[in-house]
Amino acid sequence: MTKAEIVSKISEKTGVEKVTALAVVESFMVEVKESVTNNQSVFLRGFGTFKPKKRAEKTGRNISKNTTIIIPAHHIPAFKPAKVFVKQVKESIK
Repeated sequence: MTKAEIVSKISEKTGVEKVTALAVVESFMVEVKESVTNNQSVFLRGFGTFKPKKRAEKTGRNISKNTTIIIPAHHIPAFKPAKVFVKQVKESIK
């Protein structure tokens, strides 16, 4: 599902214009990005949590040059689904 499809579904279900629904979806995405970038978690009850996750330093390989490289520690955005959400997916997809 794409962002455009999400906006269309929200518009249909709520009766709001697509332009307004698009603005709400865009604002939501901006707020989540800003919060995670500022090392804050975004908790949505019944859906899940967006949070920054630390990756430790590790050794990797450059296969084309056959050398080892050090990949420094860094943070990545992560999503952990809520238990209710996981249960719902397990039950509906077989």
